[in-house]
Amino acid sequence: LMVWLRRCTHYLFIVVVAVNSTLLTINAGDYIFYTDWAWTSYTVFSISQTLMLIVGATYYLTFTGVPGTAMYYALIMTVYTWIAKGAWFALGYPYDFIVTPVWLPSAMLLDLVYWATKKNKHSLILFGGVLVGMSLPLFNMVNLITVADPLETAFKYPRPTLPPYMTPIEPQVGKFYNSPVALGAGAGAVLACTFAALGCKLNTWTYRWMAA
Repeated sequence: LMVWLRRCTHYLFIVVVAVNSTLLTINAGDYIFYTDWAWTSYTVFSISQTLMLIVGATYYLTFTGVPGTAMYYALIMTVYTWIAKGAWFALGYPYDFIVTPVWLPSAMLLDLVYWATKKNKHSLILFGGVLVGMSLPLFNMVNLITVADPLETAFKYPRPTLPPYMTPIEPQVGKFYNSPVALGAGAGAVLACTFAALGCKLNTWTYRWMAA
């Protein structure tokens, strides 16, 4: 019974985290509509994707103890996102149907760290976190290359008037415009380590709760 309870808890965690990852990343291309804030949004979305990927992938990886499961988790995220964005696309929302699976190469780095350090959790947190945090904003640039031209899309699908609290102020060009990838990678490298540690800790909490 305990074995099945643990397995069910594990699968519940995977589904919840993967679904939330998808919900968080589903609008990660939405910065194409806000041309004034494109780079700022790009940086924020890159960091959010990094964190959602690493917490779920680390949890899954340390739960199974099998290098390769981080990539499997990233594949789950990718498929969920394809399904969800496909639905939005069918409803007439202006997304290109093909969304680049940017999480896969970062998850591959996580698997490689886990394998190369002989399943050392602390190395996974430190090295894996840094690698995923630094790589995903870079890979996310591929999405920018593949999405439709922002101005063309904006004219083709005009947005209704924004409420006052959503109206963009003059953009802080000097602050974010210089290098959104570097900013996202720097912040992501620090934060991803914390979330990798959380992913590992989720296993401990799950087992302690089940053993209580």
